[in-house]
Amino acid sequence: MSRPNIIFYFSDQQRADTLGCYGQRLDITPNVDRLAREGVMFRNAFTAQPVCGPCRAMFQTGRYPTELNCWKNGQPLPRDVKTVAGYMEEAGYETAYVGKWHLASGSGGSRTLDYTVKAVPKELRGGYNGYWRAADVLEFTSHGYDGYVFDENNQRIDFQGYRADCINDMALNFLDVRDRSRPFFMVVSQIEPHHQNDHKHYEGPRGSKEKYRDFELPGDLQALKGNANEEYPDYLGQCASLDQNVGRLIARLKEEGLYEDTVIIYASDHGSHFMTRNKDGHMNGGDDYKRTGHDAALKVPLIIRGGSYVGGKVVEDLVSTASLPKTILAMAGIDVGDGMIGENLLDVVQGNAPDRKNEVFAQISESRVGRCIRTPEYLYAVYAPGMNGCEVGASDFYAEDYLYNVNKDPYQLHNVVHEAAYTEMKRDLRARLLAWIKEAEGASPTIADTEVGEQDESR
Repeated sequence: MSRPNIIFYFSDQQRADTLGCYGQRLDITPNVDRLAREGVMFRNAFTAQPVCGPCRAMFQTGRYPTELNCWKNGQPLPRDVKTVAGYMEEAGYETAYVGKWHLASGSGGSRTLDYTVKAVPKELRGGYNGYWRAADVLEFTSHGYDGYVFDENNQRIDFQGYRADCINDMALNFLDVRDRSRPFFMVVSQIEPHHQNDHKHYEGPRGSKEKYRDFELPGDLQALKGNANEEYPDYLGQCASLDQNVGRLIARLKEEGLYEDTVIIYASDHGSHFMTRNKDGHMNGGDDYKRTGHDAALKVPLIIRGGSYVGGKVVEDLVSTASLPKTILAMAGIDVGDGMIGENLLDVVQGNAPDRKNEVFAQISESRVGRCIRTPEYLYAVYAPGMNGCEVGASDFYAEDYLYNVNKDPYQLHNVVHEAAYTEMKRDLRARLLAWIKEAEGASPTIADTEVGEQDESR
């Protein structure tokens, strides 16, 4: 497969543990689980920014959100940045984008751009010059059922039915109208299982509460509660719907003889902590689902099937979804070298990177100005005291926020950042985190010890 078709299918706010291959007990994701058995599953994949817009900016450019000035929601993607779509079209690929964009509206220089419920103009589509069925803020133009997007000609397209099904139908439609003389790169950006902002509720298909009433909450949610007892069945219903739609897409690829010539990537932008964290940050704990360094928000599913990603392999190494742009381009035979962050994940799969750091770095915004590092054994995070994470993207001074011994405390319930037994480990992790900040941001901030005091173990 010299020039494969590539489909990047990603969800919004989906925890890794909603999938059977990551330990979900209920039969929620048989189709994606099958992709994992046929391809490669990254057991320990983490996002580098657990907020929708910044993560999408990273997915499209292979650059950190702070470099793009896209470190929070409502910051448009710069027009002068070469994107994955730009590289792919230059290489002869036909591109398509379907679903949620979230990279057009906000403060664009001296003026405010508002495309939240309007068509995104071509110059703000990140280089996707062909098939386009998207809304900038899909949760503003739709609910769990019914809504609208816009096409490449800025024409409004209304849909009726469950939203994930309708978005998937638009992806299937691309397969009907595509240029069969060229390979294609299609991004399907589903908003499920994100909560519906104006309804303050996860909107699963009707009947989800009954169908998934026998759920078992993950350990962190069992301990910290949040609103999971009420919302988790609908959340699982949304995840099941995504899986059914992936199954429909796979069936179409097989019907057209394209399945073996197509690489499918399944991932999510970030997870959900169900209002259990950030009770002390700028965002009130009752309003937040994701803006934290805990695994509930950072750990995501990542499965790749097709091309060199075959054989049912499970990769245990820690990887970042910040590597996806470089990896996608490598699949198409495009080597960007140091032009993008991260690594070609195929090197990790094939064991060709023996000196790589087995750790991941993340920038946290909006709830706080934060940074964290995750290793196989520890999660270490810092924050900028007194700084508003919705107003400032970085700081020259950070204090220690939390430290978890993940081997002993997998659900990150006991913050040991103040415990003397971890002094040496903190020193090591601090140095590693500073190295990441230097590499990612070109900065050398100070990280100070947090004052010893009463711990908030729900952070």
